[in-house]
Amino acid sequence: MKFKTSSLIISLWLVGILTWKVTADNSPTFGDPFANLTNDLSVRFFDGKDEFTEEEDISDGLGPVFNDVSCAACHSNPAVGGDSDIVETRFGTITHNQFDPLTQLGGSLIQSQGIGPANACFGETIPTQATIQAGRKTPPLFGLGLVDNVPDSLLQQIAKNQKQNTPDIAGRPNMVKDPASGHLALGRFGWKAQVATLMTFSGDAYLNEMGITNPLFPTENAPQGDASLLAICDTVADPEDDGSGIQAFADFMSLLAPPPRGPITQSVLNGEGIFSAIGCAACHMPTLQTCPNPIKALDSVTFHPFSDFLLHDMGSLGDRIEQGQASGTEMRTAPLWGLRVRKSFLHDARATKIEDAILAHDGQGKDKHDLIAFLNSL
Repeated sequence: MKFKTSSLIISLWLVGILTWKVTADNSPTFGDPFANLTNDLSVRFFDGKDEFTEEEDISDGLGPVFNDVSCAACHSNPAVGGDSDIVETRFGTITHNQFDPLTQLGGSLIQSQGIGPANACFGETIPTQATIQAGRKTPPLFGLGLVDNVPDSLLQQIAKNQKQNTPDIAGRPNMVKDPASGHLALGRFGWKAQVATLMTFSGDAYLNEMGITNPLFPTENAPQGDASLLAICDTVADPEDDGSGIQAFADFMSLLAPPPRGPITQSVLNGEGIFSAIGCAACHMPTLQTCPNPIKALDSVTFHPFSDFLLHDMGSLGDRIEQGQASGTEMRTAPLWGLRVRKSFLHDARATKIEDAILAHDGQGKDKHDLIAFLNSL
């Protein structure tokens, strides 16, 4: 089966594949910053990494409910900034034929831990009113500075091309209000592409993963949605971060190099052909390009995330959670770069083998060996 695409995408593909195969051996390894950063940028990267790995405590604003005490506690495989097999829980229900995140009961995200006292500030549980539950695996962060700098217009053009040429599998953008800029922007981070920028991603994680309020997200998460408990549980004045913490997180992620490519064998090349021929590359696009940027490492760079960062209707693979414009069956195309070091796959980590993830996509059994060899090289 062959898929048509625009000359723009063909150009990106061809230039990208050639660049990728020439430069793969010179790439930084997992967890490294981009090569050849200026001294100032190197300082920003390592300062950000320190903030990313620092364990927060109650005096820093941790809680009242949270999921862990540092970002690195979840983003650790195979190095700081990677993924993990940690799966968080989201929940909701359907009210009047519409998705209801049950925010009044602490939804949609469970914060599984709490800071303590008076039998009040403990981790949340799924309320009995929830009829929808979904797991969300920790995603890797390598190369996200490149993703952050892909122009909205390119992703929108990809969506337009898909609608025209492969309508049965066409994706669409999740347009969201970005708190960092105050503008409507194309979401590209998170399992539902519900976050548009790394700065917003940082602020969201600081609040929802560690319970630390910040200028972008200044309102505490009340334990199980009960605001009356904040008088007991909220022990530090808000916002607990003045913005320096989330800026440091964003610096670390922006300057974190993409995953290095594995060895390219003949089997890998054969698998790459299969990957394209059976249509995987229509959504898991091999090549994108950033817009102009004063930081050389991010300036008009051709890179290889194997994702279009659009929403696609995944049917039974959807998690039934709605975020932004994303429906319950839609999920963002997961980037495949760095796949070979992951230990679990799909949004809820249900697959522990790449083969199982392929089959969940109704993947082809024929030529599976070469296809898996290709995926194991990413």
